[in-house]
Amino acid sequence: MGDLRDLYQEVIFDHYRKPRNFHALADANRSAEGFNPLCGDRLTLYLDVEDDVITDASFEGTGCAISMASASLMTEHIKGRRVQEAEKLFADFHELVTHEHGTQSSDLGKLEVLGGVREFPARVKCATLAWHTLRAALSRQTEPVSTE
Repeated sequence: MGDLRDLYQEVIFDHYRKPRNFHALADANRSAEGFNPLCGDRLTLYLDVEDDVITDASFEGTGCAISMASASLMTEHIKGRRVQEAEKLFADFHELVTHEHGTQSSDLGKLEVLGGVREFPARVKCATLAWHTLRAALSRQTEPVSTE
């Protein structure tokens, strides 16, 4: 278990140090802002959605390793997915980080490295910030999303 935990931490720190899709998306047709007042994590998510498919996703922001890694991993995972699939991923990810037995979904892939966050309830809001921001962008919500 120690080796697996070390591997998970390595993936999280790699995405924190070198976040994927970390830039504004000039052609985005949807975007949303998210804020975690508990620790100050803040991000803007950009999406390009064409014919109900997320063709591109990126983000900008500042925050802890968990929030930035979660946003990086999420943007990698949602590209090419239908909006409905992204909503299902939100539900599966939320269950993963908030329930003791996680989820039975096999579609989370690398996102499962964040499952250990459930052992640290204060960090759950960090891990889910990008996901709540995703839902806001998909629903074209204009008000910033808060994890509070």
